[in-house]
Amino acid sequence: RLMKTLFVLRHAKSSWDNPDWADFERPLNSRGLDAARFMGELIYNRDLQPQIIVSSPAKRAKQTAVLVKEIAGIAKPIKFDERIYEASPLTLFNLIREFDDRFESVLIVGHNPGFENLVRLLTAETVSMPTAALARINLKIEKWSDAETGTNELEFLIRPKEEMKNSRANL
Repeated sequence: RLMKTLFVLRHAKSSWDNPDWADFERPLNSRGLDAARFMGELIYNRDLQPQIIVSSPAKRAKQTAVLVKEIAGIAKPIKFDERIYEASPLTLFNLIREFDDRFESVLIVGHNPGFENLVRLLTAETVSMPTAALARINLKIEKWSDAETGTNELEFLIRPKEEMKNSRANL
């Protein structure tokens, strides 16, 4: 099957309550916790489960990844990679090229501006990724190491604020 799927999830909204927190240590705020749970449900309900999650170890990304994993029912343990924290799009691209080929679909959890720029690097599309936004990118490759820039399809981009409005409207 000539296809790999990359899900790109920006961490949910973090707290600025404590000025003493280092950037790395900032946790999710209550809205962020809700949005992370909501995205976990959405991933589950739309049957988008990735086979593995690779996350930044920063607290807000870690919390987002853990909630999504639990709620979406993703079996494999989360892999934390410190290179995702404050990563340039090129660093992220090189990381993707190292993914294990056994996995057809991978979810990466991390930060802007790297993630918006990664989506642009992979798909040549400029998108805005607010907190907890999820992009699905289809790569027509057999091996992750064959990934190329600019040629991949951005299948969708989900922004939780818009989705939550829609799902409440449908109740």
